[in-house]
Amino acid sequence: MIWRRASERSFARGRLRITRIDFEDGYGYRGDEEEDGHAAGAAAEVALGMRAGTLPSFLGLRSKSLSAHGRGRAMRTLRVFFRTLFEKTGGALPENFTVVLPKVTAEEEVTALMRALEDLEAPACVELMVETPEALRNLRGMVAAAGSRCRGAHFGPYDFSSSCGVLGASQDLGHPLCVHARNQMLVELAGTGIWMSDGPTRILPVGSREDVERAWKAQWEDIHRALSCGFYQGWDLHPAQLPPRYAAVFQFFAAHLEEAAMRMKNFLAQSAQATRVGAEFDDAATVRGLHNYFLRALGSGAMTEEELEAHCGLSRTGLEQLRF
Repeated sequence: MIWRRASERSFARGRLRITRIDFEDGYGYRGDEEEDGHAAGAAAEVALGMRAGTLPSFLGLRSKSLSAHGRGRAMRTLRVFFRTLFEKTGGALPENFTVVLPKVTAEEEVTALMRALEDLEAPACVELMVETPEALRNLRGMVAAAGSRCRGAHFGPYDFSSSCGVLGASQDLGHPLCVHARNQMLVELAGTGIWMSDGPTRILPVGSREDVERAWKAQWEDIHRALSCGFYQGWDLHPAQLPPRYAAVFQFFAAHLEEAAMRMKNFLAQSAQATRVGAEFDDAATVRGLHNYFLRALGSGAMTEEELEAHCGLSRTGLEQLRF
């Protein structure tokens, strides 16, 4: 029932920082009475977590689609969940609470969700799942329909590729259609501040040791490809996918630290003029990429603020204030 997304938070803190309560594909279709009970039970657990201070930093709920087939059930689950939660918390909502809208294809569905949240007086953020060509074509409009509440956009590779006619045996995060979709998402949402998340590796680390190692290798490659292409978040299907998630993210940033620090220090020392370190030429445009690297390394927990200052002579505030 719980959909977890390992993300840009420090593994050293020992907590999974982003969690989604799932009422969609990971949950399946149940009878109305059963799903009502689970929605109310989930809300009660969230209320307990609020009182105990044990909730993750980013918590949310993924409803069913607001297409004609699933809208009634999705709206009913949202009503049961939020009304139960507010009854138990006196109207309070956890900080950074998010509603994830799956299989969205048009602005009208986003608008319907926004109206529902307003009627429920639930000031939740919204994340959209890009799982069809229609969603990709309508992405800007859907984000605009969510307005300032829109926090993230998730790529759903398997729904997307199947909707394009790709057979199951060929569905993979590295498929050219998936690469194209992620690239278009980056172009459409660049500069908006909206988080973008890659999809999961479908090979689960279960079975024999060889099976687990094969699955971890596939996931490692998927994560490195995503990081290299500008997707710094991803979500997972199984708890055993969390160790390679953290390992791949931390290794990615650690592998580039020395070179990135040298180039950044050299650029800053030259008063923002174009510089060269070995065969690497840097001007404001390329150093902006280094700037992104250090911000993401800090965000993931792969680098501490002390390490940033030791390597670059910059505080976090100084890094954030740099302009190119």
